[in-house]
Amino acid sequence: MKQSKGKFQSRFLKLVLGCSLLTESVFFTSTVSAQKYEKWVAPAEAIAQKNPLDGNKEVLADAKKLYVSMCAPCHGEKGKGDGPAAAALNPKPADHSSKSVQAETDGSLFYKMTTGRGPMQSFRTKLTDAQRWSLVNYIRTLKK
Repeated sequence: MKQSKGKFQSRFLKLVLGCSLLTESVFFTSTVSAQKYEKWVAPAEAIAQKNPLDGNKEVLADAKKLYVSMCAPCHGEKGKGDGPAAAALNPKPADHSSKSVQAETDGSLFYKMTTGRGPMQSFRTKLTDAQRWSLVNYIRTLKK
């Protein structure tokens, strides 16, 4: 089979571009997965923010439903950071039952849910402020 020079050059160019994009994609993916994350610390004003629902146990039933649907895929139903999506994430999801997470202020947890970072998505537009505060209250029930 004879190919015209133009068709051959066109196919060759597509092959080169395809390989180039594939190489770039693999490089980007490996760079992102190898990326090291510094400890995530909320800004001082967020840390100091007070939870308007602090101690409100009435929100816990709805918060648990929200947690199971929005948080458990990564953090696991018991908050241990072992949800079904956790294996593919870097860094791994936080263990909400751990001493370090439980030691964070409500404002810090609210800030992290609101802003997101890396694979942790922002819930600023997905959940209301009240829903995010209620999730903070629910996370407090996950202590070890």
